[in-house]
Formats: sequence, structure tokens, C-alpha cells
Amino acid sequence: MGRGCFMFWVVGLLFLALMEGSSSTLSPSGINYEVVALMAIKNDLNDPYNVLDNWDINSVDPCSWAMVTCYSDGYVSALGLPSLSLSGTLSPGIGNLSNLQAVLMQNNAISGPIPAAIGKLEKLQTLDLSRNKFNGAIPSSLGNIKNLKYLRLNNNHLTGPVPESLSKVEGLNLVDLSFNNLSGSLPKISARAFKIIGNTLNCGQNSGSNCSVVYSEPLSFSPDGVRESGTKTHNVAIAFGTSFSAAFVIIMLIGSLVWWRYRHNQQIFFDVTDQYDPEVCLGHLRRYTFKELRTATDHFNSKNILGSGGFGIVYKGCINDGTLVAVKRLKDYNAVGGEIQFQTEVEMISLAVHRNLLRLLGFCMSENERLLVYPYMPNGSVASRLRDHVRGRPILDWSRRKRIALGTARGLVYLHEQCDPKIIHRDVKAANILLDEDFEAIVGDFGLAKLLDHRDSHVTTAVRGTVGHIAPEYLSTGQSSEKTDVFGFGILLLELITGQKALDFGRAAKQKGVMLDWVKKLHQDGKLNLMVDKNLKSNFDKVELEEMVQVALLCTQFNPSHRPKMSEILRMLEGDGLAEKWEASQKVDTPRYRAFENPPQRYSDFIEESSLVVEEMELSGPR
Repeated sequence: MGRGCFMFWVVGLLFLALMEGSSSTLSPSGINYEVVALMAIKNDLNDPYNVLDNWDINSVDPCSWAMVTCYSDGYVSALGLPSLSLSGTLSPGIGNLSNLQAVLMQNNAISGPIPAAIGKLEKLQTLDLSRNKFNGAIPSSLGNIKNLKYLRLNNNHLTGPVPESLSKVEGLNLVDLSFNNLSGSLPKISARAFKIIGNTLNCGQNSGSNCSVVYSEPLSFSPDGVRESGTKTHNVAIAFGTSFSAAFVIIMLIGSLVWWRYRHNQQIFFDVTDQYDPEVCLGHLRRYTFKELRTATDHFNSKNILGSGGFGIVYKGCINDGTLVAVKRLKDYNAVGGEIQFQTEVEMISLAVHRNLLRLLGFCMSENERLLVYPYMPNGSVASRLRDHVRGRPILDWSRRKRIALGTARGLVYLHEQCDPKIIHRDVKAANILLDEDFEAIVGDFGLAKLLDHRDSHVTTAVRGTVGHIAPEYLSTGQSSEKTDVFGFGILLLELITGQKALDFGRAAKQKGVMLDWVKKLHQDGKLNLMVDKNLKSNFDKVELEEMVQVALLCTQFNPSHRPKMSEILRMLEGDGLAEKWEASQKVDTPRYRAFENPPQRYSDFIEESSLVVEEMELSGPR
């Protein structure tokens, strides 16, 4: 822990001791105030699928509750309730969760007013109440949240004006108020992206009655600073009059100001130097100095390398407070794709919070370096653990492999169906599924993730990934969608079943084996036992094997429209609906694949017809 952070902590404890006589959230009667606040939220919501069942008023620790994230000190830091079919209202009790940094309740049917008490959440950085049925005015108290970065209230039934108080919040990255019933004049709000389409606001004389997207100054630009600079320029002009030398000075000042603004408009983040305060945060993230991470990794010692990928090398590190971390040092960050990779992971992926997704802890930016900091995963990747044994038994027995499949599916369901915009991973494979201390599956490496708006069916990009895991349509057309990830998940299931790599190149020129083709042939011949990882011996359930193979084959159908959604796959893995889905798939006549005159019959044919050559890279060991 840094010295400044430690002093703040000590002062905070002394303050609490003086004011409350306690350094915890417990009242004298032993009631946890955060538990009371969360229960108030639960009681005002209608929860048709009982996702909040384990929220218990008798508990003194809400950190184990579903959809609740806590700091290491036990205080609630995030409330994530997106896409859960919740209705009812949002309790003002939320204002008592004073340490909240994120509230994610999008894609529900919650109605009533937005509680003004949210304005008491001084640490709040992300508030997403979009795509609900909230009505009434936007509370002016939101202007009190000085740390707010992301505000999404779009697609509700909000009325009245946009509060003038929001213009006082500096450092906003995104404000989306589109598709409400807002009216009146529009205050000047400093946000890098400000969306207000679908309202009747007065945005100016030439804007018409239906405002479109407004882009304000970027995060690194201070409106007050520019107004001040402009005032100074004006005063200089008066002082110097119309003389040639004065005109020259004014031109130079204006030119410098324009250049300063241009340079700052190019930057999405401030540069972080060795002198930069590491306690300054962006979103939920800590900003580290390069010196701090260099020390943590023993000067990026090769002995600390956990693995490498297309965008950089991952090192094991130990930061000042003794926490073990994985530090990804990006290579060629300013080349094509490198900076995009960094912005994607830092700005957007940090908002995806789920127990089965790898959490981004922080980042570092300096003039020549871009680094990302993640929790250290002590059990490495699924790919590395599939080959490991303890006392002659595989570390990943059949039971653990089933849990890995379920955990990965839950993480992908969140990315595809509970994030807005949805996130496509694009490189789902055993090497990118990490294992925590309890062997819980953690979907990692969002280096190839692609953000996709729910209204779009697919995106077309340069093909990236690992041969053997890449969906046929992505190989042939460059088009990826969530069904691309479904294909990768199907291959992951086969990796869990067989313990083998998806694609092996032999030493002889024609010695090439594609696991998917091999599994299909064994399934057709009724020889499932031959595909099971020999390390498991006979320690697996034959019925569960048959079911998992069927799910894998449904996921890896060549036509992406025939593949199920991840939410359907999760239900099938949990024992619901597989028989019907499998039976239906056997009745479908496979149409011609539109990208080919003579559609390939084997996955290996797609590889041969693609000009793509991608070297397989896997991360080994813990990371």
C-alpha cells in the first residue's frame, strides 16, 4: 500500500473511531448498514427468477451475495443487476451504500422515479439504468457525484429538463440520455460523448427539435482552463492594441492554444509518468506508475513470464502491498491495433463485472509503455492444467471439467446478453480460460474482444484468433458475431472432453489432425469412449459425456444461424432442453453454405481454403 493511501486509511479509521466508535459498518446492535440498504433494494424489486434469493437480512457479510461485489476491506463496491427481468422500483436505500463505485441495472423493467438519494454516492463512477421504465425527472442531485464517469439513462420514460447541475461534473466519459421524453434547454455538459437523440430538447437554433449525438470536449480537456486561457488572450489583445508586435504575440498565443487543444483532443487518457499519483483512478481502475510495475516484476525478468500472446507478454508481479498480480506488457502499442487494444480493455472491458470474467485491476500509461494489471490466477489456464497430474490423477477430473464448462458459459452469457453494447470475445479457447484458487473458470484475455451494438448482427474485421478455434464464417468472410464465440465454446468443450489441442501439426507435411472432424466421425460411429481423455480412465459419466458432445456439436455447426445462443447452451448444460434441441438439429437439412459453391464437409476444408495462417499460441502456467 502506498504511503499516501496508508495515511488516508489511518485518518479514515481515526475519524470513524471518533464519530461512530467503530471502524466497521456494524451499528451498536450488530446490524450491518449495507445489509439493510441492500435488503431495502431487494424488497422494492420484483424478482421473478429469484436471483436475489441469497440476500439475507440476518447476514453480516453481503460480499458473498449474488450480484454484489466488494472491496478487499468488505465494503460493497458494485451492484450488478443487468438483464434479470426485474421490475418494481429502485429504493432510496441505495444512497446508504456509500462506497459504491458502480451501479449496473440496465435491461430490466424497473419503473418509478430515479431516487435522488443516488446523489449521495460520492464515489460512484458508473451509473447504468438504461433500458428500463424509469419516469419523472432526472434528479439534480446527480450533479453532486463528482467522480461520475459513465451515466446511461437512455431508453426510459424520463421527463423534464436535463439538470443544470450535470454541467458541474468534470471528467465525464459518456452521458447517454437518448430516447426519453426530456424537454427544455440543454445545459453545457462536458462529456467526451453526449447522446440525446430521441428527445424534444432545445439544443440550439440550428439543431431542430430532435437532438442527435453531441460530442463535447475529451476527458483530458478542461473547459474552465480553456475559458481562462481565452480570457487571458483577450486581455493581451487589449493591452497591446493593434501594433504589429502585439498582433504577432496574439497569433502565437492563439496558435499555441489551438495546438494545445489539438494535442489534447488526440489523447483519451493522461500520460502516466513515474511521478504520477498512482492513487488517481479511472472507472474502477487504479493507475500504476511504470516504475511501480517494473519493480513488481523484477524489471520484467524473464523468469516471471507467465505466457505470451499476440499483443504482449504477461508477467507475474508483486505490488507494494504484497498482492500478486499478472501484468500484461503490450508490444507495439502504437502500431495498428495496439492502441485500439489498450483502449478497448481499459475503457469498456473494465465495465464488464462478473464472477466468471477476468477483472481488470488497473493500468499504466507512460510515453513509451502501455500495461494492464489483472489478478494473478494461481491455477493457470485450462490448457496448461489439462496435462497436469497429482499423485497419478489428473488435476482436472470430470467434475471440475463440467464446472469449467458451466462457468465459462455463464461468463459468455454475460458478455453476449447482459452487456450493452454486447461484447464478442473472438478467441474462446482453453488457453484463455483461467482458473482461480478454487478452480472456478474465469474468461480472460479480452485482447480480441469486439464491441457490438445490439442492433447490429455482425461486424467485419481482420481475422484474428487461433486456427482450430475460429468459426468457418469468420475464416471465410471476416464476419464475427456472438455465434463466433459459440463455435469457440464448442471447441472448448471438446478440449475438456479429449484433453487434446484443437489442431495439431505433425512433422510430416500432410500429417495434420483437426479435432472437430475426428470427434464428428467418432460420434457418427458411436465410439464416444475413444475420444475421452485417457487420463480420466473410466472416471466419467457416460450420460453426461453424450450430452456434452451433443452440446459441442450443436455449437460447432457450420451455419452460424443453426448454433444456439449462449443462454440456451447454459440451460442445456444445466439439463434443460438439450434433447429437443438435438432432435430438431437432426431434422434440419443443411443448406448450401453461401460463401462456397461447393460447401466444405469438414472443418479442415475451411482451413485449407482460407489464406489465413495463425500460429497457435498458448499461455502456460499460472497468470
